[in-house]
Amino acid sequence: MNHDPQIAHAARQHLATRRHFFQQCSVGLGSIALASMANPSASLAANAPATSPMAPKKPHHRAKAKNVIYLFMAGGPSQLELFEDKPKLREFDGKAPPADFMEGRRFAFLKGDIKLLGGRRTFGRYGKSGAELSDLLPYHRDIVDDITFVRGVGTDVFNHGPAKIFMNTGSPQPGRPSMGSWVTYGIGSESQNLPGFVVLQSGPRGPRAGATLWSSGFIPTTYQGVPFRGVGDPILNLANPKGIDANTQRDFFDVVGDLNRHRLDATNDPEIATRIAAYEMAYRMQSSAPELMDISKESPETLKRYGAEPGKASFANNCLLARRLIERGVRFVQLYHTNWDHHGGPGETLEKDLVGTAKAVDQGSAALVRDLKERGLLEDTLVIWGGEFGRTPMGEPRASTGRDHHIDAFTVWMAGGGVKPGFSFGKTDELGFGVTEGKVHVHDLHATILHLLGLEHTKLTYRFQGRDFRLTDVHGKVIKEILV
Repeated sequence: MNHDPQIAHAARQHLATRRHFFQQCSVGLGSIALASMANPSASLAANAPATSPMAPKKPHHRAKAKNVIYLFMAGGPSQLELFEDKPKLREFDGKAPPADFMEGRRFAFLKGDIKLLGGRRTFGRYGKSGAELSDLLPYHRDIVDDITFVRGVGTDVFNHGPAKIFMNTGSPQPGRPSMGSWVTYGIGSESQNLPGFVVLQSGPRGPRAGATLWSSGFIPTTYQGVPFRGVGDPILNLANPKGIDANTQRDFFDVVGDLNRHRLDATNDPEIATRIAAYEMAYRMQSSAPELMDISKESPETLKRYGAEPGKASFANNCLLARRLIERGVRFVQLYHTNWDHHGGPGETLEKDLVGTAKAVDQGSAALVRDLKERGLLEDTLVIWGGEFGRTPMGEPRASTGRDHHIDAFTVWMAGGGVKPGFSFGKTDELGFGVTEGKVHVHDLHATILHLLGLEHTKLTYRFQGRDFRLTDVHGKVIKEILV
């Protein structure tokens, strides 16, 4: 018999049955909920350090940003139709690409006889910074002097699902914690009544790879993203079921609360703490979430600026909700808008469908940056806009001509939170194949985001299966050139 106390303790945990786990790990609110209603500040002060895994934590160094709003353009927006005019590409439209430009490059669908595709959009330069934008983003003209354009971003993966996972978790395989999970694990959240990491979705479908994009992976599930719905109840089953009133709910919480905490004391299992915190949060959200989602109380001017319509699901509404979430202390808000995959063919044309997709996000994106700035929130909030990759300089012939996935050179923009306003970093070659100056890898982007939040990416680790994991794996460097 092995008398090692640690091994014996692990064996006792292993022997706990699934039924026993759920019996002991039920929800515990009880006296905390009642104390919170009677004296909210005293209750939070007394209980947050001991019971809330999401309590604010001290960063590694002084942070320039407190919050993140990540506007994720799922599908791969074309930098060549939005942000980078390439006169040389138009000049050689329909010609074969130079052999040396093609050497060593990988594409998802292009094969055989491929031709260069010159852009058809009209470009101009705007703002004091003279930033380059196409006619597809007219509202962006108002915010170019608040933006840093990172024009030389590269990734490793050219298929949508793995590329989205890579951009969100630093690995192309599912199972790793998402960026929002790493951030809330590292510095917690300042919101007591809402999750620290919230996900909002718009567009004709959900993003490929789904919940793996906001999963907490192997770190405790309290740090995973919580999807909010744009219409109806923000979270399903948040309200009490029929026949359960406040007194019945309180009695239940009182009974199971002590059992729950007793089991936590005995096992020190972080998932029990997660479950306690989740249900305590759910209790508070029964009142806070409906109030959050009611954008009808915003001024008519604000609604018009965003293009938001109360009661309807849209990217514009989600941008407004993102600002409201940040105001309430939520640490990481991620908006996914789909249908940026413009290969050509039905629903994917550059001539028509790209126009509609850009129009759906242009006004809301710009309004968010302007609104945050006017409210004094942009200084502490890092806004990020971009997809999982860009589009090729070559055309992809389908029912109509589109562009294939391009992993070597695409554009992401950032605003607020410690990045230079009215700045452009990185250059691509005259045809848009590769980066000639200021190449940025996804791992570098992640390292920079963490740095702005006060987190050193090499120190933000979690031990799993005998190894210390991190968002940037064993790579990544901070893009110092874009920092204020």
